[in-house]
Amino acid sequence: MVNRISRRLFLGGLGASLVPGTGLAEAPLVSLRPVLRGPQLSGAERLVQAAGLRGEVVFAVADVKSGVPLEVFGEGQGLPPASVAKALTALYALDNLGADYRFETALIADGPIENGILKGDLILAGGSDPLLDTDALATMAADLREAGITEVRGAFKVYDGALPYVFSIDPGQPDHLGYSPSISGISLNFNRVHFEWKRDDGGYDVTMDARSTHYTPSVDMASMRVENRSLPIYTYQPSARQDRWTVAKGALGNGGARWLPVRKPALYTGDVFRTLARVNGIVLGRVQVTRQEPQGTVLVVHQSDPLESILKGMLKYSTNLTAEMVGMAATKARGVAPQSLEDSAAEMSRWAAESFGASGIAMVDHSGLGDTSRMVPSDLVKALVAAGQSETLRPLVRSFTLADKNGQPIKDHPIKVDAKTGTLNFVSGLGGYLTTIDGTELAFAIFTADMAHRATIPRAHRERPEGARSWNRRSRKLQRDLLERWGSLNGS
Repeated sequence: MVNRISRRLFLGGLGASLVPGTGLAEAPLVSLRPVLRGPQLSGAERLVQAAGLRGEVVFAVADVKSGVPLEVFGEGQGLPPASVAKALTALYALDNLGADYRFETALIADGPIENGILKGDLILAGGSDPLLDTDALATMAADLREAGITEVRGAFKVYDGALPYVFSIDPGQPDHLGYSPSISGISLNFNRVHFEWKRDDGGYDVTMDARSTHYTPSVDMASMRVENRSLPIYTYQPSARQDRWTVAKGALGNGGARWLPVRKPALYTGDVFRTLARVNGIVLGRVQVTRQEPQGTVLVVHQSDPLESILKGMLKYSTNLTAEMVGMAATKARGVAPQSLEDSAAEMSRWAAESFGASGIAMVDHSGLGDTSRMVPSDLVKALVAAGQSETLRPLVRSFTLADKNGQPIKDHPIKVDAKTGTLNFVSGLGGYLTTIDGTELAFAIFTADMAHRATIPRAHRERPEGARSWNRRSRKLQRDLLERWGSLNGS
């Protein structure tokens, strides 16, 4: 028995089982290739070399049925997982909340009700639902009227204290990027506001609204001013009750639209609900935000879809806000009250170490947006193997069709892949499951990153930095080549 196994032997396909802390254990159950001797490069090393990626490449693959590691590159080294982290977050949420868990948003009366008049406060209480949208709020407003409420004489409050407030998922991102919004115990439309502009008589007509499938209410808590400049394209300035934006006139063209992040989720949700309540004949006072858990009579409850459905959507569309809210809700379910996003992510890392022996995971968030998170591929693979044996995760992640050398998908490809992608500028990842040509099920994780170059990109240029697309394209090709290699090798 030896204490360590060399990278070259693993790459040669020794495929020996590793037990945490003991090194080489049982004889291999699956052998991908004969052991290579001397200075020869393995197939995997040749693929990495041919990719020509600046930066680092690490990956691991294991047999799901037996848990036997088959190939490891960059053993023990962790890189940012990007959105591949959401696969771990999904397992964390399922373990601590349960597949059938539903988030609840409620309207609560704090005071007596007489003849349809609430002689007290009305509280819109957030319950950490990441999918709450304007359509759901409209239904709640209509249900409030159906419950007999015609007037509210007290204050209108929005409770957002179910989760800690986070200004931005990753403060290192430019202010205007909609995938890094604020977080609190209540959210609306993924905490994004819709900005639209049209050229009008030499100027621009601009709108800010909270649109969803059936409703497009305008909002007061977010404003936009067009300024006569070329750069910067956007500026953001907070005030006590408003997100104040400016945009460069030189960047607008004839018209367009985009989603901007919301930094005051409770005010945003309250603003929209007031409009929808008014449509139902109920006039509410100015929005007041409270972090004190409400008491009183529950009038209306909106339930989310089951958690399993929410997670499937999160993994398909890679929604950062969903990952952060379900991750923090899972931490609370463990009896831990996180004070920050980092606190909750650290608890998820501890859970991974306790549950899977995955001590090489150190997350700073649940979405993978922060580039200071680190994940060792073989540690994620341990979690994927456990989930694969119980068939927990694979039905939730997306299926991928492998492509030919020209990048065209191959219909009815014999290798089946279900996985979560992850992409940041000069960071790329892929993790999930692969069924080989002979039917063997494998779990894998591939991470690549050029952190040295990423660190040189100014904050203002991080939306589309030069060279990022071509680098990520080469990384994705390497991922496909590795999947082809693993999928084509037979077990023995």
